[in-house]
Amino acid sequence: MTDTSPLWAGVARREITDHHAGPVNDPLYVKALVLRDGAESVVLVTVDAVAIAQIGTIPDEYLDRVRARLRAELDVDPGQVLISASHCHGAVCADVEERTVDAVKAAWREQVPVLVGAGAGREDRIMENRRLLLRDGREADVRRAYALVSDEQVSGVGPVDPQIGLLRLDRPDGRPLAVVFNFACHPIQGVPGGGNTADLVGFAARVLEDHYGGGALAFFLQGCAGDVNPVYYKDTARPPDAESLGNLLGLSALRACDQIRTQGGAPLRLLGETMELPRADHAPRIAALRAQQLRLLRALKGTSLSLKTFVPMLLRHHLSPEFPSYYSHRYLHDRRLGRSDLDYFDAGNRAHLEQYLANIHAMEELTRLQTNLDLLDMHQETNLAAGMRPLKAELHGLRVGDFVLLTFPGELSAQTGLDLKRRSPHPHTFVAGYTNGYIYYTPTAQQQANPGAAQEDCDCLVAPGWQQVFEERALALLGRL
Repeated sequence: MTDTSPLWAGVARREITDHHAGPVNDPLYVKALVLRDGAESVVLVTVDAVAIAQIGTIPDEYLDRVRARLRAELDVDPGQVLISASHCHGAVCADVEERTVDAVKAAWREQVPVLVGAGAGREDRIMENRRLLLRDGREADVRRAYALVSDEQVSGVGPVDPQIGLLRLDRPDGRPLAVVFNFACHPIQGVPGGGNTADLVGFAARVLEDHYGGGALAFFLQGCAGDVNPVYYKDTARPPDAESLGNLLGLSALRACDQIRTQGGAPLRLLGETMELPRADHAPRIAALRAQQLRLLRALKGTSLSLKTFVPMLLRHHLSPEFPSYYSHRYLHDRRLGRSDLDYFDAGNRAHLEQYLANIHAMEELTRLQTNLDLLDMHQETNLAAGMRPLKAELHGLRVGDFVLLTFPGELSAQTGLDLKRRSPHPHTFVAGYTNGYIYYTPTAQQQANPGAAQEDCDCLVAPGWQQVFEERALALLGRL
């Protein structure tokens, strides 16, 4: 379809912060963008929440109920409604459904003709891939749920996608009405004083909205952020500060957005389908990780040390490896007389230190294994309860002028997004996860072959074959746009 009827758009937002869930640092919003031309209507909703159901505070029935109400009250087909979570970990209010519908209805009433432009920016300072490639062929990840592997084990890290996808909608007089921006990074940094927050993506949206003013709204679409953390995510020396990272993202988006030139006659098209993805049988991985646990448990050995005696002894042996138990002159005096009492004492202590350190590293590895085994057990139970029937997931392709967007409900890895963009026939192709439901992590087939334990491999429902199904259908959809 190449319909070039005038494009109309309306925007609105409603606050959805749960003010009963503790202190609030900054507000959470549901934002609605309505797009219409002579042949097509699209409702795009962004929600400052961790996910559309399954996890977090959005009810499981939210998506279906919102779609049903929009059909009844605005005659909008459910397939024309895209609802995307930013993946921030804030708590939303109990009546989020009502406020969502209210925002869409307000946006529907406020439609005006718009000019359209697409572009891309870049930001590479605020995120890092959390997959650690280890020298023994395994992969681990960076989580607050457990300790990092030792630096000596790490040989590399995975990729990030620094691209910021941009759609700009202007009123006929050139004043911005809406900016849609897509970027891949877990918004889980938090703020120094704690409290409910839309995190870095909320701050980035505010940069754009404050700059353009006049009621313009910025809509964030989370990208392929499954294995992408904010930088310094494990920093224990400074309080976390999502605002500084969000400001950098917002300014980079703004710089690129200002370069976009908008025009009329932009085509609008939305295509969607429901895929069936294979469910994983996690039993072999569960058995392998339990075997690793058993090997680690058997490697634990007793020592004469406790935490109280280990820490000061470790410091002494690092401060003065040759003379850890006293000053050097005492050692030299004994050696001159042919005695080796302190040397013998230190050798025994070194052996205890080495074993205690080995026990600590084993404990950290056991923690990582158990945390991920709990996820595997949970998803194995879910898949078995479903009779291993294929998992249904919505795939949508949206085109607004030169802006092309793929949406999917899973937490996609950065490499998946990079590959789809590279293979797309459209220069301005972007990918949003966390949309129209939530199916947990969808790691690449290569990541699922990891002999170790990382969250992306374990917090998932799908079998490795899902990737080929998804990519083939996604590329076919892009071709049809």
